Amino acid sequence: MRILGVDPGLTRCGIGVIDASGARQVSLVHVTAATSPSTEDTPARIARLADALELVLDEHRPEAVALERVFAQSNVSTVMGTAQISGVVMLLAQRRGLPVTLYTPSEVKAAVTGEGRAGKAQVGYMVQRVLGLKAMPKPADAADALAIAIAHAWRGAAAPVGSQGTTAAQRQWAAAEATARHSRGRRV
Repeated sequence: MRILGVDPGLTRCGIGVIDASGARQVSLVHVTAATSPSTEDTPARIARLADALELVLDEHRPEAVALERVFAQSNVSTVMGTAQISGVVMLLAQRRGLPVTLYTPSEVKAAVTGEGRAGKAQVGYMVQRVLGLKAMPKPADAADALAIAIAHAWRGAAAPVGSQGTTAAQRQWAAAEATARHSRGRRV
């Protein structure tokens, strides 16, 4: 299975593509960090990152998309940028008929390192080791995108969000999203 992992961000968006085959066998296909300058208007920045994502989708043709979900953060502008790019990723995947699975940072860290509170250096080291790379992918956003794809290959490839094959946190989040959609539908 070819998996696109995305670490969404408005300034830097990590994009990693891996092939997964067999039990815990993954290989690198592509990795980059797309950027957008903070001097541009937000719509132009979003378009720049959407273009970079579309190029990767078109060139590498993944079968699934794994995307980092941010539960909480104190910096509102960072959350907004992350949410905006996450929406772009979901839209592009939906238009291509690709399933999207969301993972929290702690789920990704636990899948790749065995420890949900691992630091960026630990995650980068394990990505390097698992993929057999000579060096740790840089910047950290690129390594994080690969870690998200690896987490999907190892934990979620056969378990879309909301199924019993997902974690309790993923099922709770899916239930909350369903409740919110249902509530919005009644207010219309």
